[in-house]
Amino acid sequence: MSTKALPGFIPEHFTHEGEKRTVFRAGEGPVVIVMTEVPGITPAVHQFACRVRDAGFTVYVPQLFGTPMKDFSLAYAARTLSRVCISKTFRVLASRESSPIVDWLRALARHLHDRHGGAGVGAVGMCLTGNFGLAMMLDAPVIAPVLSQPSLPFPIGAERRQALHASDAAIAAAHQKIDQEGAGILALRFKGDPACPGERFERLRREFGDAFEGIEIDDKHANPEGPKPPHSVLTNHLIDKQGEPTREALDRTLAFLRTHLYADAASIQ
Repeated sequence: MSTKALPGFIPEHFTHEGEKRTVFRAGEGPVVIVMTEVPGITPAVHQFACRVRDAGFTVYVPQLFGTPMKDFSLAYAARTLSRVCISKTFRVLASRESSPIVDWLRALARHLHDRHGGAGVGAVGMCLTGNFGLAMMLDAPVIAPVLSQPSLPFPIGAERRQALHASDAAIAAAHQKIDQEGAGILALRFKGDPACPGERFERLRREFGDAFEGIEIDDKHANPEGPKPPHSVLTNHLIDKQGEPTREALDRTLAFLRTHLYADAASIQ
């Protein structure tokens, strides 16, 4: 696993239960953990992390798979996905449990909250990591999870199409934080995305009610230069222009993080 430098970010290391990984840090303010999509920390993921940093947050990007700053390609994505599918740290078909890597991410969130303080930690997951923020509400100070095109478990069969890749205990912890700490859950998807079916968002709405905000974007608003079908709301398929639905989703993501992580959100508007 490469630990190539990430421009504008400082590489650090974090170890939990013998597992040591590189984590890239930048910025100041409340902590937001940005978890990469397949195939890794591409230039588009790096650009998103910079946007979060520039919005007034301390951003940490853990190296989970792939090579930092390697350009996206379908071949690269396919190779990375094949490695992830046989990895012991990811359980791509698990419906009511999270992947083992989430335990490491929870420990990272606890460590960063101890280090920086604040109301809590934000967590942005994408694609294979998309549901991780929800699972990280258990045993970690995550109060502002963003679920961008959450793709696990792979939607094979009716049960998995609506599954959340989180245990009953994690879902109960999310309810507790919503009730006691004012936490919320934001999720993003393209309406035609086969990797993140609409049933999954309907389940989130049924489960969390008004505490859940789901943004679903028509495929015609995806960046046409991105791979097909549209999938990556905040990165490959973002059209970064005012008035574009994907830009509005990005702006809403940053506002959601401000609302939940800053005591006085108006102070950094």
